[in-house]
Amino acid sequence: MGYDGSAQREDELMVEQKWPIAKEGLPFLIPSALLTIFFEGIGWKVLMLLGILFTLFIAFFFRNPKRKIPSLQNIILSPADGRVVYLGECEEDRFLKEKALKVSIFMSLFDVHINRVPASGKVLERIYHPGQFLVANAEKSSLLNEQNALVLETEDRLKILLIQIAGFVARRIACYAKAGDTLRMGEIFGMIRFGSRIDLYLPAGVKPVVKVGQHVKGGESIIGYRI
Repeated sequence: MGYDGSAQREDELMVEQKWPIAKEGLPFLIPSALLTIFFEGIGWKVLMLLGILFTLFIAFFFRNPKRKIPSLQNIILSPADGRVVYLGECEEDRFLKEKALKVSIFMSLFDVHINRVPASGKVLERIYHPGQFLVANAEKSSLLNEQNALVLETEDRLKILLIQIAGFVARRIACYAKAGDTLRMGEIFGMIRFGSRIDLYLPAGVKPVVKVGQHVKGGESIIGYRI
C-alpha cells in the first residue's frame, strides 16, 4: 500500500525527531570521524586527538536532544534554545502588517540550534531574504542579516511570524517547512548553523511569561499564553 504525501512527510518527521544528531551535521561529522580514524591508523597521535576533539564538538553542536512537548492549551512555545534578548510590542510592517509582540532569542555556539514550531498551524508563506552577517544579538540584525521567514496560521486563525536570522558565524539557514505544510507544536522545522537568532512575532493579545535575559528551551519553554 502506498503512502500519500502527508503520510510520507509524517514518517520522515518521526525519523528526524529521533535522530540524536541533526542531519545538517552529518556532512561535518562523518568526514571528521573518518579522518580521525585515519590519523589513528597511521600513528599520528596529535592529529588523532585533535580529530577526536573536533568530532565531539560537531556532535555537541548538532545534537538533537529529546524534548517533552507540553500538552497545555493556548500556549506558545519557544522556537529555539537560547537567551531572550528582546521582548516588546512593535509594528510588524513587512509580513503581518499589524501590531505584534516581538520576542527575540539569541542562540550562542553552545546552545542547541534546532528550531521548533511554537504553535500548531499551517504555513501560509515562506520567504527568504539574502543579507549581511552582523552579530545576531544586535537588534539591527533583525532587518539587515540574511534571514528566512515563515508565516504560520493557527487553527483559530491567529497569525504567527517566525524569522530565522543568520549571525556573524552562521552562514547556513535550513528550513524544512514550505508553504502549505501543516505543522505540529514542538515539531522540528529547521536549524541555523554556528550562532544565530530567531525573531518570533505573536498576536498583540498574547500574554508573555518570559523576560529579557531568560534562557529558554525550544519545544519546552512557554513563551506566552493566547488569551
